[in-house]
Amino acid sequence: MPERTVCDPGHPLGCHRPRISDRIMFDKLLQLLRFGCSYEAISDTICSATTIRGRRGEWNRLGVFARLKEIALQAYDRIVGLVLDQITVDGSITKAPGGGETARRSPVDRGKLGLKRSGMTDGYGIPLGRILAGANRRDSPLLAPTLDLLNDFGPLPDDVTVRLDAGYDSAATRSELNDRGLHSQIAHKGVTAPIQASQRWHIERTHAWQNAFHRLARCYGRRSNVINAFFILADAVIAVRSLIRRAWTTHRWDGRPTRRP
Repeated sequence: MPERTVCDPGHPLGCHRPRISDRIMFDKLLQLLRFGCSYEAISDTICSATTIRGRRGEWNRLGVFARLKEIALQAYDRIVGLVLDQITVDGSITKAPGGGETARRSPVDRGKLGLKRSGMTDGYGIPLGRILAGANRRDSPLLAPTLDLLNDFGPLPDDVTVRLDAGYDSAATRSELNDRGLHSQIAHKGVTAPIQASQRWHIERTHAWQNAFHRLARCYGRRSNVINAFFILADAVIAVRSLIRRAWTTHRWDGRPTRRP
């Protein structure tokens, strides 16, 4: 976070309203993410809706949300370990009543506006990234830009398997994975099988984790960079929560919960 004085040093009297602390603003953004309410509903005598929007935009421009997720993933990888030799990609459609840059007519919701996210997780289900698109986009064309996000994780293991559902069952998908040197495990169209059979249930669980944040399950944001910022914040929360749960049996630290969370 950039260093800032409590009051603007350029003010002639130095007595204007002081800047609201970052801790308070971060708590407000977490409440927005979890409850999905409007900025006006979460504002109070401490800070206004305009202040919350302004701080959110400032942090987004500075890359604070992306840096927070990076720190969370680094801590998880150091203590538990990311399972990067097993990658899962899948799409999920959610409602987008507010419209916006990426909202399109949803084929599964009577033509109402919807948002699709092409998400990617590791072998346990830790979210690694996503691509936002309209609800009318098919999953397979979004695979390549989604896999491009793996470049942010440095050298990958020698053998990486990408697990996909039947929506990706095509020669173009297999060719794309072969060109990247990735192995594939793709469900076949017309063959009934539970998602647990190919270990794709991890990303289905991750989608459920993300949809537990009401601002993501029913998206009213209009700008894609703002929507993605809240997704990144949710990814950081999921990574930290999974870290605490999985490290509870192997590590000890100050403030460790008495029960496994």
